[in-house]
Amino acid sequence: MKKYWNRFVRALTACAALTVGLLIPATVLAQNYPSKPVRMMVPFEPGGATDIMARLISAELTNSLGQSFLVENKSGAGGNIGANVVAKADPNGYMLLFAGAGNIAINPSLFTNMPFDPMTDLAPISLMVTTMNVLMVHPSVPAKSVLELIALAKDKPGKLSFASTGNGGTQHLSGELFKMLAGINVVHVPYRGSGPAMADFVVGRTEMMIDNIPPALPRIQASQLRALGVTAKKRSAMLPNVPTIAEAGLPDFEASSWFGVMAPARTPAAVISRLNHAMAEALKKQEVIEKIRSMGADPASSTPEEFKERIRADTEKWRTVVKAAGVTVN
Repeated sequence: MKKYWNRFVRALTACAALTVGLLIPATVLAQNYPSKPVRMMVPFEPGGATDIMARLISAELTNSLGQSFLVENKSGAGGNIGANVVAKADPNGYMLLFAGAGNIAINPSLFTNMPFDPMTDLAPISLMVTTMNVLMVHPSVPAKSVLELIALAKDKPGKLSFASTGNGGTQHLSGELFKMLAGINVVHVPYRGSGPAMADFVVGRTEMMIDNIPPALPRIQASQLRALGVTAKKRSAMLPNVPTIAEAGLPDFEASSWFGVMAPARTPAAVISRLNHAMAEALKKQEVIEKIRSMGADPASSTPEEFKERIRADTEKWRTVVKAAGVTVN
């Protein structure tokens, strides 16, 4: 019996030593990370909202973690090309993705040839910001509220049109969600970007549009356009007198967007935890908060688990909208 007991003790000791041995490298890795520059992939062109947000956060991480976080732009295929680079990168924390709701939660329903699976090939680190859009009508449209717009559209099925910044984008799908929940028939007119869509909308070639608040705000303030509701769960500080679409008549409507940071799947948990903490601290700084809000967004830090759940929920929601609307991309 004593012989078996001694074997058990030796085995238990070996297991404990192995466990400690596995934990120490993870701790050391977290303490030493980052030991060289980190690449932050932005899967869109320079100068856009995603790029600006990524550069702001990368500068903060550079200051707090003592290594350069270098923004790299690789656009194409609705963000899939750049995101795929990160999904296929070594999971060591030195290649990160500044992700958006469009290319992570919407693209899997739009593209039949997705080169990666956001839920299995990427690891969420932290949500960073949330954004909202605003539903507007041209002044020639008699509707003064969301409910009046719905009534008008039901009275004239297929006669009203809404402009979007492109097929399958968040503005387009927000419009499709509005149509679906309101039970109305409105014609979608896609454009190549916000500029051309807004130009036609302002002169009345289309009657409705959902767009980002910052570029639309001057035209709303000048009464060139009429804001009926914002797309998030709460009102915008930039348009405090404009109700949410939910409180204005469609209680189930919510179509906010987001940006966050992700890493390749199997990136060590210690590295993800260190990055998550640094990002949360950055979003507490008043100057960072003010810069984000000046772009029409709100800071929104999270745990990796909370961010993963947000991605899952949004992926399911937009899959339903895409299928119901029959949206496709080339």
